[in-house]
Amino acid sequence: MTKSELIARLAARYPQLAARDVDLAVKTVLDAMAQALEAGQRIEIRGFGSFSLSCRPPRVGRNPKSGQQVLVPEKRVPHFKPGKELRERVDMKATGQ
Repeated sequence: MTKSELIARLAARYPQLAARDVDLAVKTVLDAMAQALEAGQRIEIRGFGSFSLSCRPPRVGRNPKSGQQVLVPEKRVPHFKPGKELRERVDMKATGQ
């Protein structure tokens, strides 16, 4: 699901809200989440999951075209861990229960 699909679904589910208000709400929530991760904070949404940062150490990689060794710097990457309720809902759908 893309951000625009999420906005369209929420606008259809809550017709009393204007589409631009739903758009603003979704963008505000996503921006707040991005800012929290940028600041190194952990985000936990009960029943859904948690977002945190993982640090990947620097390493020596290889350029696939030339085969030359390249130094890959340390990276901080977002990591999502689904909550128990989300895992169970997805598992029920997958098993057809």
